[in-house]
Amino acid sequence: MRRARRAAGLSAVRYADGPTVEVRVLVDAPVAEVWALVSDIGTPVRFSAELQEVRWLDEERFVGRSAHPAIGEWETTCTVVAHQPERAFGWVVGDPAHPSAEWRFALEPDGARTVLRQWMRMGPARSGLSTAIEAHPDKEERIVARRLEEHRANMQTTVDGIRDMAEARQAPPA
Repeated sequence: MRRARRAAGLSAVRYADGPTVEVRVLVDAPVAEVWALVSDIGTPVRFSAELQEVRWLDEERFVGRSAHPAIGEWETTCTVVAHQPERAFGWVVGDPAHPSAEWRFALEPDGARTVLRQWMRMGPARSGLSTAIEAHPDKEERIVARRLEEHRANMQTTVDGIRDMAEARQAPPA
């Protein structure tokens, strides 16, 4: 597989490289409406198959509880690192100086609509994925690619759900 990826001009997907994934959606609602949803840490819980619960610890830190059929349940402490009203809301998982992941919502006005993006980067610090990679180093590329695809699917479901909520708030009452 590695040889085929190199022949196609693609590089290996390794955890140490900080692989990323991004999804986007066009929302038929103004930025302020979308911002109200993405800056609420509880919104992704409504849509994610993995994120089960979030709770604030203080003004910039929160705990997320997640579950995955192959991994089980776990909690992580997250720190908000981007809070630019109507532009960006982001957080890191674990130590802010050396996180195990970084997540971000970005909003961009498009007339009366909003382009909503969700982005995430794995690493550089250890995460639950590190144990699987250490147990099967020959399968690292496949493990990382599969995890990126899981994140992509959850993220797309989340931004689609946010779009649907924001647009429903714009609809005139029946």
